[in-house]
Amino acid sequence: MPNASASLQARNSGPVRNLLIWLAAGLSVVCIGAPLAIIFSYAFSKGVDVFFGEILKPDTLHAVWLTILTAIVVVPINMAFGVCVAWLVTKFRFPGRRLLITFVEIPFSVSPIVAGVTYLFLYGSQGLLGPLLETYDIKVMFTVPAIFLVSLFVTSPFVARELIPLMEVQGSDEEEAALTLGANAWQTFFYVTLPNIKWALLYGAVLCNARVMGEFGATSVVSGAIRGKTNTLPLQVELLFNDYNVAGAFAAASTLALIALLTLVLKVLLERRQGA
Repeated sequence: MPNASASLQARNSGPVRNLLIWLAAGLSVVCIGAPLAIIFSYAFSKGVDVFFGEILKPDTLHAVWLTILTAIVVVPINMAFGVCVAWLVTKFRFPGRRLLITFVEIPFSVSPIVAGVTYLFLYGSQGLLGPLLETYDIKVMFTVPAIFLVSLFVTSPFVARELIPLMEVQGSDEEEAALTLGANAWQTFFYVTLPNIKWALLYGAVLCNARVMGEFGATSVVSGAIRGKTNTLPLQVELLFNDYNVAGAFAAASTLALIALLTLVLKVLLERRQGA
């Protein structure tokens, strides 16, 4: 045993380990650290006054607000959807269960651009449901609800994907015991199931929020990118770049980066809480 322990220690402190550490650190600096440094350096290159002047412009403020509003609408809906799907596939056995799990994960494999085009051909004026919607004077595409719809699609798997493995491992013994003792379905959920899954649920919500905040592809197709109306923050970055407003583009981009960093911090805290 001492020889094996010494051999393992020597292997862990060998050149391969050091090479992997330096490789990981180098890739992190090149792929993550350098872009973030460039974003913030360009954002403040003309001074703090110019930075806040760009951020406080009406169109950019509206883009920030619309991005936050989208997260406020989409994340709770996906939390409810994820809980329902996870409950269904882990507590019940039925034909097509595996197919349902695969179906829920389809947004991970579909390009956001393709998703946006699909919604356009479904709800657009020339789409499958377009004539019916026009009959009732309902416009979906190039509106804020269109942004909500595609954001719901691209982020729908995040919460369910976190909950399903956890709930499968936990089993249903505690729920069955609660029902046997006289608790109804709602009491069982709120007092037994929810406390067991709350950290995984919050973790999935954080991932969903991060994805909503950075969504570009599907949103660019269905929103119309109308300034001050249907422009989210990622779309605003592109428009400012196209207008050759480098300071404004990097100011908006740095705001997105800051949101991403805050989300990452929250994600790490939740991971530690889950592991505790």
